[in-house]
Amino acid sequence: MTASHLLVPVPIPDRVAALIGACIPPHIVEAEFDAECAAREVRRFRGPRLCVEDQADRELALAELARANKILAAHHPRLPVHPGDPW
Repeated sequence: MTASHLLVPVPIPDRVAALIGACIPPHIVEAEFDAECAAREVRRFRGPRLCVEDQADRELALAELARANKILAAHHPRLPVHPGDPW
């Protein structure tokens, strides 16, 4: 029995990451990348008072995030990225 608070994150070697990536369809990898970029953009445009251009940019980022999450959710329900998720 392991205590989860005692686990130390171990980096994945590049070869193992390449093998994992080879098993995932390319459109899913691309959607995951797009979702992470869009989530980063959404977090960048936070605040109660945004100018019109920033509001438009935030809405565009939300649309891109929704589009990428739709692809990810179709592949696996736990893959979608949310703007507040830590990496």
